[in-house]
Amino acid sequence: MIAETWDIILLRDSTTRTVVAGTALLGLASGVIGTFAVLRRRSLVGDAVAHASLPGVCVAFFVVGDRHFPSLLIGALVFGLLGAGCIAAIREWTRIKEDAAIGLVLGTFFGLGIVLSGVIQRMPGGNRAGLDGFLFGKAASMVSSDAWTIGGTAAGTVALVALLFKEFRLLCFDREYAASSGIPVLWMDLLLLALVTTCTVAGLPAAGVVMVAALLIIPASAARFWTENLTVMTVIAGFFGVASAVVGTMVSATVIGPAGAFSRGLPTGPCITLAATAFFLLSMVFAPRRGVVADVWRLFSLRRELALQRPLRRVLRVDSPPETEA
Repeated sequence: MIAETWDIILLRDSTTRTVVAGTALLGLASGVIGTFAVLRRRSLVGDAVAHASLPGVCVAFFVVGDRHFPSLLIGALVFGLLGAGCIAAIREWTRIKEDAAIGLVLGTFFGLGIVLSGVIQRMPGGNRAGLDGFLFGKAASMVSSDAWTIGGTAAGTVALVALLFKEFRLLCFDREYAASSGIPVLWMDLLLLALVTTCTVAGLPAAGVVMVAALLIIPASAARFWTENLTVMTVIAGFFGVASAVVGTMVSATVIGPAGAFSRGLPTGPCITLAATAFFLLSMVFAPRRGVVADVWRLFSLRRELALQRPLRRVLRVDSPPETEA
């Protein structure tokens, strides 16, 4: 068992290399686009999109009649975009606020997905469809084609962010100035939602509906503690996303059951989420300017400086001449 564990850690096993590569690329894309989603206050849209994509997986299974992975992802993408469009339409054309719109879309689509999933489970052979893996993630079943799909998604996301970095930055910090500068802010907002949706759908097989939104939110939130520069924050968020995916996958893989690696290990999606949370807590506590330790040290230094100045202020108060009336 120790030898198998070292084989996993050293990436000697091809399955381990595939899973680590796929989850790392997913973490990179999620961290990069999650930076703008968090700054644009669209982070919970990823959660709604993830839940909205579940009925798309089920509908694609009904149409294809088999667990054809690309077809399931296309169905998830279509319903994810539909969910994001519903949120945008409700926000723009009604008096309902965005948080209520997110909750409405999330609950409705996820309820529909659960119902359709129950119908599939009652079908002959439906219990072997493996659709439960989209709920909580099942990175162990990832094959090289899945990793290539995630890699293409990550490459496209990072390339678009690099190409439209200035426009996304203006959209996040000053929407009115961006509009006055001739930037189509509505289309840029829709493109941001589309990228969030694409990354969310690509991460469903690895992290699952429940956990994939954490990859969009937590690395970017952790990176916010370290810098005020958007470029640096984007790089740090991508690094945290990759590190969380690799650490979480390794932790889940090294708990080996009797049947071998990944057979009875810890679930990968929750492990990745917990690894990202660990990076967030470390950032929150030890970040040099915004961390808790830095804040406590600044408060302690200020109090010490005031304590040292107090005797001097008393001396100056005693030695100062009394005020005379004019």
